Amino acid sequence: MRGTGWLNDAFHTHLREVMLHAAAREGLFCPTYCLMPDHIHLVWMGMRLESDQRNGMKFLREYLTPKLRPHCFQHQAHDHVLREEQRKRDAFAKVCFYIIDNAREEGLVDDPIKWAFCGAVIPGYPSMHPMEDDFWPKFWKLYVTALAPDAKKITRPSF
Repeated sequence: MRGTGWLNDAFHTHLREVMLHAAAREGLFCPTYCLMPDHIHLVWMGMRLESDQRNGMKFLREYLTPKLRPHCFQHQAHDHVLREEQRKRDAFAKVCFYIIDNAREEGLVDDPIKWAFCGAVIPGYPSMHPMEDDFWPKFWKLYVTALAPDAKKITRPSF
């Protein structure tokens, strides 16, 4: 999406609701997202072998599109799978911070904590935010608890 004028509190609330439904349907966690004035960044993590991030995005696009009008999503989003080294805990947190830090990098705020249009969607934990000091220890505890035993068998594309 490259149009502007759609980013507001009502859209943010709607996005969080739709993301929660997508997460529940597809067995996903979203440890970080950041809405920018003309695009969206997010990270999905599959929690089950059958988790499907693509279906989650298709669902998200379907239910957000009516709220975006007259704007629309780009035909082809820029999606990619994190490389093995990016999926390790500390490296993963850095990738997530990079996403949250977009608003500061673009000069919209002087501190990413001040950007109202970012957060996390972890089913059952509506107030968790990746900029909280204790987010990552809590997140990894919830992740380990929620991760299905067969989820480690997910095959990822090679690079």
